[in-house]
Amino acid sequence: VQLVESGGGLVQAGGSLRLSCAASGRLISNYRMGWIRQAPGKEREFVAAIMRNGDSTFYADSVKGRFTISRDNAENTLYLQMTSLKPEDTAVYYCAADVSRWRSLADTTFDYWGQGTQVTVSS
Repeated sequence: VQLVESGGGLVQAGGSLRLSCAASGRLISNYRMGWIRQAPGKEREFVAAIMRNGDSTFYADSVKGRFTISRDNAENTLYLQMTSLKPEDTAVYYCAADVSRWRSLADTTFDYWGQGTQVTVSS
């Protein structure tokens, strides 16, 4: 499966952005999907995940209440709505797919990754 992120950019603190991840090659309806971010000089951070049918979601404590993960299986697209953005949210955001059937919602292992989209939040 190929994953292409879009929607990143420069935004002021307190602003909002909506990231999209368009999938091709396979239907993401079969996969657990997630968003992971990496800031310069820092380790990757698992931001959010959503199960195949969208009925269960996971969020890192750092984004809980501000970010919302969703999916449109008919459009083969994953989303991340980000509100109340903070400078510490600045990072490259990656979309990822888990093709296994046994990993749990909060598992940090994913099999396919996009190229990432840059999000920069100015203070």
